[in-house]
Amino acid sequence: MFSSLIKQKALQLGFEACGICKAEFTNEHAEYLHQWLDKGYYGEMSYMNRNVEVRSDSSLLIENAKSVIVVALNYFPEKKQHPDAPQFAYHAYGKDYHLVVKEKLQQLYNYIQELFPVDGRIFCDTAPLLEKYHAQKAGLGWIGKNTQLIIPGKGSFFSLGAIVLNRELDYDTPQENRCGNCRKCVDACPTQALVAPGLLNATRCISYLSIENKSMLGKPLSNNQIYGCDICNKACPHNQQAKATMVEEFKPSDAFLNLDKEQILQMNEDTFNDIFKESGVKRIGLKGLLKNL
Repeated sequence: MFSSLIKQKALQLGFEACGICKAEFTNEHAEYLHQWLDKGYYGEMSYMNRNVEVRSDSSLLIENAKSVIVVALNYFPEKKQHPDAPQFAYHAYGKDYHLVVKEKLQQLYNYIQELFPVDGRIFCDTAPLLEKYHAQKAGLGWIGKNTQLIIPGKGSFFSLGAIVLNRELDYDTPQENRCGNCRKCVDACPTQALVAPGLLNATRCISYLSIENKSMLGKPLSNNQIYGCDICNKACPHNQQAKATMVEEFKPSDAFLNLDKEQILQMNEDTFNDIFKESGVKRIGLKGLLKNL
């Protein structure tokens, strides 16, 4: 009963999907993670090489962890940039998704605490919890060949978050992978970052190069991308079913949508802070944006 109430509340808060899985160690996932790290595909993201044991075992995230509740929040925009403008990934169109997801997760956690005595912790890219893996385990969808979570009938333009609790709940069943023989995402990547279906070399990925990479770029970014990249997601046939987000915080301003190359080149700190107020783009700052341009 409690599991159903939690999922209903999640949907009321605006999440598109909610599932629950057991907090535990999974050997298959641990082996994949170790192989990925051994290949050095994490680049300058040194944090990925820390707390590896916890990344492989969600039961270590809090004392006596039992359950992981995973939610998905749609950020697919109705209004989009002009294709000739320097391109930002859709997740950067509005308010930083970390802030939005955390706020809604806190409301969900508060509701859970009203249902029964429990200790827990909320996560949204803030700890060694791999949300996509747990979202798949919790039955939200499957991880596609571009390493993105695909929710059936809705696509992959979602931000994920999780709550880990020290109480057992009813657990959902993982869904079947429906990618089949399709490899459009793999073939669409202009930098061949997807070295094999389901295997991402982040050091080649435009999202990594334009956000995580702190060094000067060795060659131009592809396809006019300036912050993040949606190329593999746009190529996925399942995203033909994507619907515009209803989350107001994710909707872009006219000032953002009208940005062109010259405006960005002439931008000062005040203009940057005004247009990208509470945006994830502030992670790289004006200097990083100009470097990418």
